[in-house]
Amino acid sequence: MNKILSRAYSIYAGLLFVISFLLIFPFILLCIWIPGFKKFGRKINRYWARVYFTLIFLPVKIEDHAKPKKNESYIYLANHFSYLDIPMMGFIPGDVQFVGKASIRKAPLFGYYFKQLHIAVDRERLKSRAETMKQSLQALENGSGLVIFPEGGIFTKNPPKMIPFKNGAFKLSISKQIPIIPVTLAHNHLILPDDGRLLLHWRPAKMVFHEPIIPSDEDTEVSLKNKCFETIQNQLDLEAKNYENR
Repeated sequence: MNKILSRAYSIYAGLLFVISFLLIFPFILLCIWIPGFKKFGRKINRYWARVYFTLIFLPVKIEDHAKPKKNESYIYLANHFSYLDIPMMGFIPGDVQFVGKASIRKAPLFGYYFKQLHIAVDRERLKSRAETMKQSLQALENGSGLVIFPEGGIFTKNPPKMIPFKNGAFKLSISKQIPIIPVTLAHNHLILPDDGRLLLHWRPAKMVFHEPIIPSDEDTEVSLKNKCFETIQNQLDLEAKNYENR
């Protein structure tokens, strides 16, 4: 019975995702086509994500230790275990651009919107990585923040254990002295596991914004990467332990 309910819930959530996206897509297109309006397109994106979680009756508990300053850019780095992670990052305040895999551009409609409003990277091509770095620097200089999944995709075989982070975000942080806000997405791998079944299991989600990590003169890419990794992994381990003790 639980599996039947989960499948019905998954179908409902999937249909609602498609229908709601189609409803807002014309407004996003207008923001893409009107010069200077792309920031508003990303704003619609954020509101859509928040409304979507309400419509599928999935509560998201947010612990905010970051208290980001208005009009200041940050690099938000989160663990990535589930397809649910991307829409949940819509809860991030302010204007942010996602740095995602180039393959997302192949998705009908969604790929076009992502290409126009965010940053796509093909990590197999050196030229693409250089272009991504250039676009990311431009976004930060224009006052936008960045959202990056530093594992490079959903690759871990043993969530909630992460795989080692890639260096790009930390190179950016040090070169431009941009604070990093680590973000822990605690339960998404339990709600929507990456097991190929696309089966949504209802349970409250949790999102933790950690205190900003500000790069110092002594920091290297490796030391900054280790600080961020430990912050997120420690929270994941704590959440897993609390879940087991229920």
